[in-house]
Amino acid sequence: MSTKAKKIVLAYSGGLDTSIIIPWLKENYGGEVIAFAADIGQGSELSGLEEKAIRTGASKCIIEDLRDEFVAEFVFPTMRAGAIYERKYLLGTSFARPLIARRQVEIAEQEGADAVAHGCTGKGNDQVRFELAFKALNPKLRIIAPWREWSLKSREDEIDYAQDRKIPITVSKEKIYSEDRNLWHLSHEGGILEDPWNEPEEGMFALTVSPEKAPDKPQYVEIQFENGTPIAVDGTALTPVKVIETLNKIGGTHGIGRADLVENRLVGMKSRGVYETPGGTLLLTAHRELESLTLDRATLHYKDILAGKYAELVYNGQWFTPLRYAMDAFVDSTQTRVSGMVRLKLYKGNIIIAGRRSPYSLYREDLATFAEDSVYNQKEAEGFINLFGLPSKVEALLDLAGVRKTSYRERKHIGKH
Repeated sequence: MSTKAKKIVLAYSGGLDTSIIIPWLKENYGGEVIAFAADIGQGSELSGLEEKAIRTGASKCIIEDLRDEFVAEFVFPTMRAGAIYERKYLLGTSFARPLIARRQVEIAEQEGADAVAHGCTGKGNDQVRFELAFKALNPKLRIIAPWREWSLKSREDEIDYAQDRKIPITVSKEKIYSEDRNLWHLSHEGGILEDPWNEPEEGMFALTVSPEKAPDKPQYVEIQFENGTPIAVDGTALTPVKVIETLNKIGGTHGIGRADLVENRLVGMKSRGVYETPGGTLLLTAHRELESLTLDRATLHYKDILAGKYAELVYNGQWFTPLRYAMDAFVDSTQTRVSGMVRLKLYKGNIIIAGRRSPYSLYREDLATFAEDSVYNQKEAEGFINLFGLPSKVEALLDLAGVRKTSYRERKHIGKH
């Protein structure tokens, strides 16, 4: 074992991993362990956390409400970027880790700690997210990752370790899902989900009803945005946290926001995760529709390219990097006119676009109409097509002159034989 640490700040959730890490740190590193838990919308999971941490050996347990920071500085910037990892994942766990790590570093500095610790496994992405943040914010702090050191090899081993030391845990060998919950989402991994052929058990879901059991009558919801940020739902102005809470309830009632994904982890393996993000799914859908109305073609198309890169960056834990700051500057500049209203129709797991409007809309009915108009001279399209198609025309002329063959002539030549 490495040299002792005098004071360690542990990112603490009270789940299986961090519950056994407190006594393990004391047994193997000595010194003082300070547990830190960030309230980012876990709800009842925080109940009794301080008492549990101290009972298992922590000198103190610091619990802080970071929900406003979480939404304003991490959730909404990622949503405004349109970032979705591998077509489905709305990054709920990914952007929570740098926030927790940032506050963990601040507490370590305030408490005079010489080390920080986390309960992430050596197979996952979270270890990277935490540790890249630690290195970016204070590389002098020692990083302790018990999963990469101890002899425990599985969650079953962890359960045995906890039971031997009479540490109270809620997980059992029969119900061994790994879950992560915050304001934005609830994720599920492990257990029967490790076989991609297995359908998730309905009892696993907590934020969404099954589409089959959703109301038989559709519901309309209107979301208002200002500069790309949601500010009101159904005409009622709400704080950022309330926007998400309100839409989580509405979306969850109609079975919106379930995603089942076999994803590529940063460490190289594939893993299967099931996610519930009802409010986030509504927000991303509405935001995308408003952008289609207010962004010009070139900016919209380039932003779509950036969205994929932004998602990879967040997923890979590169939040505190110059590239992310630069990307945010671009996104911010695109959002100055993304203001207006989007109306969604929700029905049994489906989101149907029912309307969108904006004072900055680039859509002109007098230009787009199929009825008679006096603004657009259709004859002018001929010259545009002639110029736009000139490269194709030149290539075809060379083909006809026998200089080179196009795929069209090649096909005709093959057909003759």
